[in-house]
Amino acid sequence: MIDGTVGMGGHAEALLETTRPEVRLLGLDVDPEALARARARLARFGDRVRLARGSFRRIDALAAAESIDRAAAVLLDLGVSSWQLESSGRGFSFQTSEPLDMRLDPAGAETAERLLNRLPEAELARLIAEHGDEPHARRIARAVVRRRPLRTTDDLVAAVRAGVPRPAWPKRLHVATRTFQAVRMAVNDEPGALRQALPAAAALLVPGARLGVISFHSGEDRIVKLAFRSLAAGGAYAVVEPSPLMPGDDEARANPRARSAKLRVLERVA
Repeated sequence: MIDGTVGMGGHAEALLETTRPEVRLLGLDVDPEALARARARLARFGDRVRLARGSFRRIDALAAAESIDRAAAVLLDLGVSSWQLESSGRGFSFQTSEPLDMRLDPAGAETAERLLNRLPEAELARLIAEHGDEPHARRIARAVVRRRPLRTTDDLVAAVRAGVPRPAWPKRLHVATRTFQAVRMAVNDEPGALRQALPAAAALLVPGARLGVISFHSGEDRIVKLAFRSLAAGGAYAVVEPSPLMPGDDEARANPRARSAKLRVLERVA
C-alpha cells in the first residue's frame, strides 16, 4: 500500500492495523518533521513500513526508487494536518502570529510572503477566488495590495478583515479561512501536484486495487472527479461510487475539520 500523504501516520496506522502482517506500506511526505512523527508512531510495525521524503506528484518515481511497481491500495489525503495548523510555526493558521511561510516542503522556493507581496492585484483575486471559493476575493486582493508589505499571519488577517464587509463575515468560519487556504494551495501548487499524481497513482494499481482521495475543497474534488471519470472511460478503471463519501453528523461533531471532507474511490478492474 502507498500512503502518498502520510503526515503524522494516522491513516497509515489504521491501514496497517486492519491488514495482514505480510502487507507493507510506503509512506510519502514532503515535510521532514511530519515524517519524523510518522516514523515514531509507526515504529511498532517494524519492516512493514518504509517512509520516503517527496511529493505525491512524483508517486511513480518515489515508488520505483523503493522497488515498488504495483500497489493494492493508494491513499491521498489532501490539505494540511492538525499539527501543521497548530504547531508547525509556518503560518498555516490565522490563530497565532507567525511568519507568512505556508510551505509544506520547507525547502520549497515560494513562500506566502513572497507571493502576497509580488503578485498583481488581479492575479491575487483570481487565486483567492479559485482556490478559496471566496466571494470577496477582489476586495481582499485590493486590501492586500494596499497594506503591502505583509510579513506575518496577523498582517494577512487584517487585510482580509479590511476587505470583507463586517455583515458578510461567515458565521461558522473565521473570515480569513478561505484566503489562508487559497494562499497555501498556491504556494505549494497543490492543484498541479494533484493533477500530476492521479494518473500516476492509478497506473500503480493491480486489478482489484483502489485509489482513494480525500479532498477538502470544491476545486480539488472537481479535479479528482474529472480525472476518475476520464480514467474510467478507458475501461480499465471504475468509479466505486458516483457521489463522494462524506462524514456523518457524529464524525463532523467529533472532528469539525472533517466537515468539508469528500472521499472518492477509483478501482482498477482490468
